[in-house]
Amino acid sequence: MKASEIIEVMQKMVQAKLPLFLWGSPGIGKSSLVKAVAEKEGMVFLDLRLSLLDPTDLKGIPFFQEKTQEGVWAKPSFLPSDSNSRGILFLDEMNSAPPAVQASAYQLILDRAIGEYQLPKGWSIVAAGNLESDRGIVYKMPPPLANRFVHLQLDVDFQEWKQWAYEEGIESSIIAYLSYDPSMLFTFEKANPKEKAFATPRSWSYVDRLLKSHIPTSLLLESLSGAIGREASVGYLSFQKVMESLPCFDAILSGDTLVCDASEGRVLMAIVVGLVNALRQSNTPKAVDNVLQYALSMPSEYSILLIKDMQQNRIDIESSLYWEEWVEKYAYLLS
Repeated sequence: MKASEIIEVMQKMVQAKLPLFLWGSPGIGKSSLVKAVAEKEGMVFLDLRLSLLDPTDLKGIPFFQEKTQEGVWAKPSFLPSDSNSRGILFLDEMNSAPPAVQASAYQLILDRAIGEYQLPKGWSIVAAGNLESDRGIVYKMPPPLANRFVHLQLDVDFQEWKQWAYEEGIESSIIAYLSYDPSMLFTFEKANPKEKAFATPRSWSYVDRLLKSHIPTSLLLESLSGAIGREASVGYLSFQKVMESLPCFDAILSGDTLVCDASEGRVLMAIVVGLVNALRQSNTPKAVDNVLQYALSMPSEYSILLIKDMQQNRIDIESSLYWEEWVEKYAYLLS
């Protein structure tokens, strides 16, 4: 399922207090999605890494209560205790936890209680883990535990990542490069087992931060390789050189440049992303008119891609003076 679909279903399951297990490869944003749902619902987000716990950490430590002459369990302080609170208890890396720790979670997941502890009514349980095929340290989930969850699998979807990247202000050259070669967004499945780094949505966000930290050019290849691997780094830095061939986006928005004279695919892709980012910063009717005029001179596939990206970024193009002219020109491709 795509991220947007996962969020929609997860919101309903959280409201219904159904325990959910979210499966997915490393670095594709599982924990970010759960946190996003918590924020949408106005709930507390409590991230609990089961792989770091011992069985007694979750159930608590037994001790003798002299007043009642009974053995009781000292509930762990990290679990929510406010009966009026609302939140998501996120059990991350659950299938990386030893079987004894997973077993201690059985009762908490099914009965919302463990030992002397009772999970407040306003809390929901969501767990996550990597796929068994991901070559990580995972334990096969026992059927009794697996049956306590509704299972969903998160898949990498480039278009959704692209929209997120626009909204988060990710470096234009990264968006353009991955638009040109979407296979580089997630290289885990084809990564060399001997290489420590590989490209994922999470590691590309590291690249964005590395670029914005102004690392010296002479050290850039090795630095990026440490985040996304050698192949993706070489490809990206090679692509980045096309940025030197780009027209001035301000000149296009102002109407000083209305004709596209680029022909190379990489340059055209960078122009598409650059114009969308420029419009996100300066979205005036006149600027949209000028970009649509410019789009009329672009090769058809890139002109259509530009319009689609503008629409996805909620840029009003249908009010433009040149919208009907653009539709008329490319109607045969849109039908």
